[in-house]
Amino acid sequence: MDANNTLSLTELLALARDGDREAYNRVFASAYAELQNLARLTRRRLGGGATLNTTGLVHECYLRLIKGRPDAASADHFLAIAAQAMRHLLIEMARARVAQKRGGDAERVDLDDIDVAQTRDAEQLLAIDELLRNLEREHPQQAAVVECRFFAGLSDEETAAALSMSPRTVQREWAKARDWLAEQGNA
Repeated sequence: MDANNTLSLTELLALARDGDREAYNRVFASAYAELQNLARLTRRRLGGGATLNTTGLVHECYLRLIKGRPDAASADHFLAIAAQAMRHLLIEMARARVAQKRGGDAERVDLDDIDVAQTRDAEQLLAIDELLRNLEREHPQQAAVVECRFFAGLSDEETAAALSMSPRTVQREWAKARDWLAEQGNA
């Protein structure tokens, strides 16, 4: 029996950081169910109008992450990185959908072929992304907490582990971020 079969996700991540490609593939195999849940959560929170289904989002995330070889130190950190990748994938798709609606592809489209709900979801998603980018410019630590808590669905403790901070700091930053986002939404 292969010794890698009994390794934890964190141990597999350590091997992957050392260049073991098979260990990196095993990271995804080990975390597949969690990635599926993360993709479902991300799609739900960012609007169900995405053209990628949950499995497609997980696979696209895998392709993106395998190229970048994220330097995740723990399972929670890996999930935080995956949540960020999924969010960026959905944002790119939303931008393409909005650009297509506005004639970005220079192809004539019949009005009956436009899915208004998907376009509206895409525009909402882009507005959310813009808010998060602004938060990240002003308060990067708060933005990282939002990604972990909201998009990855991590608990305070999991977020703390992923971001190398205390659970109390996560709670404080989460509260500040929610207040900041609410204030921006009312402006």
